Amino acid sequence: MDLSGTSATDVNTGPEAAIKAAARQLLVKLGAGRLSLDAVAEGGGFAAGEVAAVFPHRDDLLTALVIDAYNDSGAAMERADQEAREAGAPAGARLLAVSRALRQWSFANPGEFTLIYGSPVPGYHAPQDTVPAASRTPAVLAGIIRSALEAGELTPPRRALPGPPLLLPEAVELFGGLPEAPFADLVERGIVLWSNLIGLLVFQVFSRTHDSVRDESAFFDYAIAVAAESTGLAVPLGEHTD
Repeated sequence: MDLSGTSATDVNTGPEAAIKAAARQLLVKLGAGRLSLDAVAEGGGFAAGEVAAVFPHRDDLLTALVIDAYNDSGAAMERADQEAREAGAPAGARLLAVSRALRQWSFANPGEFTLIYGSPVPGYHAPQDTVPAASRTPAVLAGIIRSALEAGELTPPRRALPGPPLLLPEAVELFGGLPEAPFADLVERGIVLWSNLIGLLVFQVFSRTHDSVRDESAFFDYAIAVAAESTGLAVPLGEHTD
């Protein structure tokens, strides 16, 4: 089942949308590991055959939900970046805007966030169908960093990554090629930024920072600014809203 071009907002009518909507509610109540076609049928008021006709196996349903989650969260970041660019924002402000957009989506959709960024679902292995949707988040970050590099908005690193590049060809392609010195390790640094962003969201969505800081929204902005420094990008800090 190839659903890589669809999302929860693209397909909002018909049995497929209704089944996925019921499954999303169960993600919050049961968690992805306990999601089953029978549970979705019971919870959504469907006949078991209705669910099986659209999603023959549990993994088909999980894959559809994973793709929707990646597409919806990626689209939220893309919209935020477009708005920032239209407002003439520099790269650092764009990065903060897309990071905040992903944070807002994550808190609004904790079940889907947990599905794609939480613990792996026992017995489920995401197929290649999920890759295009999953690539949207790093593609937004890569686009901002690439723009900053081309605009001369990056500060060269104090020390370069020792040794040869540590990248797979897919990462180089997504970024648009390897930069020249002194930014030869910029793609690796971008991956560090990406992983910091997701890790920070895991901490905040799962309430790991609420007992350590008194303003989680402000701390989020600060953490993004600190993480971005490794790429040479300055993120402005100012107003923040929870």
